[in-house]
Amino acid sequence: MLATIRNRFTVSQERFGRVMLSFLAIGFLALVAAGIAAAWATARNQDHSRAIVHTYDVELSIATARRLIEQAEASRRGYLLTANPEYRDAYRRWSVQLPQALDRLQRLTSDNPRQCATMAELRRMLGALFALRSQSIALIEQGQMTEAMVLFHQEASVRRLTMIRAAFDRMATEERRLLATRDAAQRASLRTFYVILAVAGVLLVLVMLASLLTMMRYTRDLAASRDDLRRFNEHLEETVQERTADLSRANEEIQRFAYIVSHDLRSPLVNVMGFTAELSAATTPLAELIDRAEAECPGLVTEDARLAVREDLPEAIGFIRASTQKMDRLINAILKLSREGRRVIAPERIDPVAVVEGIEGSIRHVLDDRGVTLTIERPLPSLVTDRVALEQILSNLIENASKYLQPGRPGRIGVAGEERRGRVILSVTDNGRGIDPRDHQRIFDLFRRSGPQDQPGEGIGLAHVRALAYRLGGTIEVDSTLGEGATFRLSLPKTFEVQDSK
Repeated sequence: MLATIRNRFTVSQERFGRVMLSFLAIGFLALVAAGIAAAWATARNQDHSRAIVHTYDVELSIATARRLIEQAEASRRGYLLTANPEYRDAYRRWSVQLPQALDRLQRLTSDNPRQCATMAELRRMLGALFALRSQSIALIEQGQMTEAMVLFHQEASVRRLTMIRAAFDRMATEERRLLATRDAAQRASLRTFYVILAVAGVLLVLVMLASLLTMMRYTRDLAASRDDLRRFNEHLEETVQERTADLSRANEEIQRFAYIVSHDLRSPLVNVMGFTAELSAATTPLAELIDRAEAECPGLVTEDARLAVREDLPEAIGFIRASTQKMDRLINAILKLSREGRRVIAPERIDPVAVVEGIEGSIRHVLDDRGVTLTIERPLPSLVTDRVALEQILSNLIENASKYLQPGRPGRIGVAGEERRGRVILSVTDNGRGIDPRDHQRIFDLFRRSGPQDQPGEGIGLAHVRALAYRLGGTIEVDSTLGEGATFRLSLPKTFEVQDSK
């Protein structure tokens, strides 16, 4: 049930993360699109604004040039009628300003072919008008009023001015057309900008609503999972206590069974060993009897009898004795495992360096005889566990490492340790013969061994190590390659807590 709740929570959390990431991506893209649209609309609006301002400048220049032409014409006529020098001065003042106004107008309209054509036409008409104006002003200044008036009546100034006004009107009409077009384009770009903003806003609102709904659903599912977990936890402690009690009773039964079986096996084994000793003792007088019979009556002793007494019977007794001794060792190992299972764990603060140094001191003569060097990578992390069990585990691993050496290579054993996530990892590394990867698990089974069986042993040690590691709340694993040595890693809790089995 706990695994089901955990899987449900994990899947929901992963899905929630993916959905929220998708919503964030959509919202970010919407904001990016809105920003791009705003930048585009701003640039377009600036372009349209500059174009509109340009149109207004052109219209203002048209009005200025037209005003200067009209004012100059009015001043000339006033001078013709009155010969008043003030009109002449006013005419000259307007005439001086007109070329500048025309030049500015031409610069502003240089990008428009229509306006350029109209401007060229205007300059031709204004050139003819300026020549007649200059001629009439010169006649007046010479006192030839009659000739000046005759010239005024003969010239077609009214028609020419009408054509000039029409040209200016065409230019103004063209600018108003451009103004209308640019204003419409500006409104269109603004509408596009508002549409993009609206779409982005709607999308953001939808993303917000979807995110809100997803969070609400996730919160609801999380609350439901929490309720299921709380209900499960309410019964978890009771279930664990019941299972622990059952396991404890089963373990005790197994230990009692192993003890009883070992004890019951030992009784007939002792009898077999005793009778084997009697048979061994009986072979001596039989051999003497055969020797005397051969000496006194050679024909009485057959070859089969001679072989049976001198070879077959001692060989059979030797086989029986070796088998009973092996069985005796196995029974002792089973009894040892049974006694260790019944022993009460007593946690205490332990320095693994001191434990390894004690083991090194106790087997120093063995290490020296085998030419093995033992090194400790200090410091080793301290832990709270059972001292006797830890000593047995490390002693077994170190003795095995010193036993299974690679021929022709000096033995080296290293003990190291580290603390990782509330656990202490102690490793015993050697440069011995190594272990076949196919045997990495089977070597921890009872009565199972790996590699050449050239060393004494019954396959009990590593099984005992794993059993002790389990009792201390830890695990044992091996990493090894044939011919390259092995590393055994013992993982134990930093602080062992005795479980109260009821």
